Amino acid sequence: MVQFPSNPFLIIAGLFIDVIVAVSVVDTPIGTLHRRSYFYIGGVLNQLGNVTTESGQLYVERLTPARVTQPLPILFIHGRGMTGTNFLNTPDGRLGWADHFMSRGFQVYIVDQTERGRSSWINGIDGVQDAPDTFTIESRFTATQRFNIWPQASLHTQWPGNGSVGDPTFDNFFASVMPSLVSEAESSERMRAAGSRLLDEIGPVILLTHSQAGQYGWILGDARPSQVKAIVALEPIGPPFQNAIFTTDPARPFGVTEIPLTFSPPISSASDLRPVVMETEANFTCFEQARPARKLSNLAKVPVLVITSQSSYHAVYDECSVHFLQQAGVHVQHVPLESVGIMGNGHMMFLEKNNLQIADKVLNWIQHSVSF
Repeated sequence: MVQFPSNPFLIIAGLFIDVIVAVSVVDTPIGTLHRRSYFYIGGVLNQLGNVTTESGQLYVERLTPARVTQPLPILFIHGRGMTGTNFLNTPDGRLGWADHFMSRGFQVYIVDQTERGRSSWINGIDGVQDAPDTFTIESRFTATQRFNIWPQASLHTQWPGNGSVGDPTFDNFFASVMPSLVSEAESSERMRAAGSRLLDEIGPVILLTHSQAGQYGWILGDARPSQVKAIVALEPIGPPFQNAIFTTDPARPFGVTEIPLTFSPPISSASDLRPVVMETEANFTCFEQARPARKLSNLAKVPVLVITSQSSYHAVYDECSVHFLQQAGVHVQHVPLESVGIMGNGHMMFLEKNNLQIADKVLNWIQHSVSF
């Protein structure tokens, strides 16, 4: 006859040990013990005929490790076509940045951008959406060597798998791609409204953005400089004033954003910034403000880290975005990953084979650059 302990905690503990042993046999990574909760913030009610709906709300996932040792939480905002799942784990099943940061004692907040994923999109209220196709994902993010659209693309070696349709890792990643608002101005306004309310609720934070969300870092840092203690921008959307590589259409009329920021002296319209051509060391033509440059007076209070991967299309022009910010008085440290010995990464660096090595560079910068 099997004897069970009288203490129910011991029963639970014994079961827990059995689970850990079983998991370790199949070599599944064990994450950081934490509590998970979620909430919504920032929505507004709309009347459509005799029906009331809600739009503009932001889904927020809160992950709290069993032992919080860091004074500031990390707030992750994903890029275009993505959701907060980017930071939970990788498409091939490894631990993601959320777990890694929690293991270092950080509470973590992860959002789904407004009108994206678990943040609802309402027909008749919200703007037109589109979604990336397999060619876009393969050629820009996962199989860039094969397409070789920009000079550094051939250096991409860190994506897990071959990066193409039919590969299990690619297929899992592509299944996570979501429709996004076409209008960057609309998405920026929605994220400023909901994101500012979120910062009022949970701030202060360290804000970590990726790609399209890079402009939200500048917008939220400008709107709530006392709540954003630092910004880590992973390949922020750019370059200033125009798109690049895939199209040269005008974009971001306020330099690094679609909507106005707080400049000093103040501006009455985007044309007051008077963009002029400048040449970069990479022989890429980009734009800066005509001198003397106006300053981003609120963002100047926030330390910024910009990280660029070796083989990403951002390697061509991120220095233009960094220059614009520095010219405007923002304290920016720019780290091309190859300059610190991290080679072969693409635009989705936090999902790639060496993702935790990159996360440690971010953690080191936070430790040495952020005032707690």
